[in-house]
Amino acid sequence: MKALITDHDFPDLELERGIFREAGIDLTIAQCGSEDALIEAAHGFDALLVQYAQVTGRVLQALPRVGLVSRYGAGFDTIDTAACARHGVWVANSPDYGVGEVATHALAMALALIRHLAIYDRDVKSGRWHYLSPGKIRRASDLTVGILGLGRIGKRFAHVARNSFARVIACDPYIIDGDFPAYVERVDLARLFERADVVSLHVPLTDETRGMVDASLLARMKPGSWLVNTARGAVVNVDDLLAALNDGTLDGAALDVLPAEPLAADHPLARHPRTLLTPHAAFFSTDAETELRRKAALNIVQWARTGRPMYPVVQGTRSLPR
Repeated sequence: MKALITDHDFPDLELERGIFREAGIDLTIAQCGSEDALIEAAHGFDALLVQYAQVTGRVLQALPRVGLVSRYGAGFDTIDTAACARHGVWVANSPDYGVGEVATHALAMALALIRHLAIYDRDVKSGRWHYLSPGKIRRASDLTVGILGLGRIGKRFAHVARNSFARVIACDPYIIDGDFPAYVERVDLARLFERADVVSLHVPLTDETRGMVDASLLARMKPGSWLVNTARGAVVNVDDLLAALNDGTLDGAALDVLPAEPLAADHPLARHPRTLLTPHAAFFSTDAETELRRKAALNIVQWARTGRPMYPVVQGTRSLPR
């Protein structure tokens, strides 16, 4: 069996090399930056391990031997899952590797916005030393935190945030009432944005969620509220977000993800005094990265041995020739 790592930004791939070597799987490593490069590199391979590469219908059409696409990550919006299903290609991910990291990163961002830590830091470094330099600061324990998306990460965020805020509310139409923790009040989408002082986003990127946080939703928020996004950048309409920051609807926004990454240094979000930005790093800890990489690789090992990956997203029909 032959596996291809299509692209990566890890310092080395010794972990993956060891896993595949032990399983008797031939591994090749590439850095495919386009569909054409991926098609050229992946001819003759049985499984793909992808990080950012776009696996489209055109790619699958050109690679009839590929039976599994495993992704480094919980999200799989870079993979055309409908096309994979049509072609009988399995899709697998690493769904639970960094739940705690993303949840605590989101909470840290929310509290940093409320406490104006970035403004304090900027002012002190520029020679301004006064506790009033950011303006008014409110007590987190008097505020309501709202969660959009109550899956694994949303639930963990609710758990770690509940002792910092007065109330926790959440919207997730795909979760039954019994799966809402007792300390989380269920609300609809409009009410979430109207009642929450800070909204934290924890939804996948789908046709339904793409651009859903737009001017109409942001206009429902209280003046001086905050938005945190550690989900997917394209969930938020950036132009509408900037307008909400500039007109005072939002006191601040903390973003770990953006529609186009990396962010250009001259982008208005990078220059805005009320933004807190991190480089798509909410998932990261040394342990979480190791878990991510191991599970993504073991999807391929398991598929080779049993015909089914550990964490299937799309159930395929292709298998290795026996």
